[in-house]
Amino acid sequence: MASVTPPRGMRDFLPADKARRERVLAVIRERYRAHGFDEIETPVMEEYARLHAGIGGDNEKLAYNVLKRGLDAEAIRAAAEDPSALTDLGLRYDLTVPLARFYATNRGQLPSVFRSIQIAPVWRAERPQKGRYRQFVQCDIDIIGDASGRAEAELAVATLDTLDALGLTGGSIRINDRRILDAMLEGFGFAPDERPGVLITIDKLDKVGPSGVIAELTGRGADPAAVRALGAFLERPQTREHIPFGSAHIRRALPDGIPDRPVEDLAAIGDAVAASRAERDVPLVFDPFLVRGMGYYTGTIMELAHPSVDYSLGGGGRYDGMIGRFLGQDVPAVGFSIGFERIVDLVGEQTASAAPAVVLVHDRDADLGALLTLKSRLVAEGSRVRLEQRTKNLKALLERAANDGYTAFGLVGADASDLEVKPLG
Repeated sequence: MASVTPPRGMRDFLPADKARRERVLAVIRERYRAHGFDEIETPVMEEYARLHAGIGGDNEKLAYNVLKRGLDAEAIRAAAEDPSALTDLGLRYDLTVPLARFYATNRGQLPSVFRSIQIAPVWRAERPQKGRYRQFVQCDIDIIGDASGRAEAELAVATLDTLDALGLTGGSIRINDRRILDAMLEGFGFAPDERPGVLITIDKLDKVGPSGVIAELTGRGADPAAVRALGAFLERPQTREHIPFGSAHIRRALPDGIPDRPVEDLAAIGDAVAASRAERDVPLVFDPFLVRGMGYYTGTIMELAHPSVDYSLGGGGRYDGMIGRFLGQDVPAVGFSIGFERIVDLVGEQTASAAPAVVLVHDRDADLGALLTLKSRLVAEGSRVRLEQRTKNLKALLERAANDGYTAFGLVGADASDLEVKPLG
């Protein structure tokens, strides 16, 4: 007998779970739209060559590829060592690569500065584990066509506002810039060709600590003098006096010799975000070793944090070079993605629908026309209504309705004339 469980790393959602997910998505959509973003939709599949163009980082290795139609056994054997000869399409592993292709295709119909929303599932051939799935939803906002820090500030403000609207107040955004990282590695003495590998190791700093980073770089044969310089910086004494987010704050966390431009750009983003959050602390935290693994980032990089958990709830950054790969001319772009699967588990019933939800428990012989009249009247008044035939165990029926999100019930007799609605629970 065939298995009835979903594929590993993929899930079914019962009605109550699905309803909660949709309530959270509705809040996210409403907040994004309130900040001037417009929703688009792209196909779940893209061309194999586009998904494997060297811009998706390690995610390219996790792409689900679609076998070409019409291949016979001989053709499959002949192409066994060349995946590109076997496949011509693949499921999207993120929403950024499809967005770049979308913009290149439709730019003539879009404004010069385009603010997009994409909320959709993506697929990665991950090793399934707690909190890591093979199919999951991403909630992206992107700004294409604006090279200034205004775009990053808009994304940060919209993201933090959305988190607040979900009842997760107190969020913050860790921020860095790839230009700063590159300047730091150059200053430590790492050659350009070894810097991508060094960044991969530095990205593990939170998990393995300074000693683990140094040990891994040494084991990989990185330049010994550069490794020593990095190690000395990681182990440096640090003071804890408070300096408001800004140029001085950022400089205090960096070695000497970092160019002014990226530092001033980050400080300006902080000023803009602070202005929108009246009488609150600036919710930006500079992290000189925030890396984020995507190879397409060219400038600012960001991660969303919340004090209730020790992992990020989303992230993004500037990817000015990606659209040019499809268009033949560079177009500035920056985006931020909320980690929906992580956030939905943190959100309580703050997002519950305010509309009443009523279950009408009717006798077996209740008049159908009268029943539907009652239901239609309640629906017209703004209620969600379910019809349930009365069972011997009324308590169990009402408990199930409550678990499905219903807040009230009414008992309907044979003539379905009178109705008294009472709260559940």
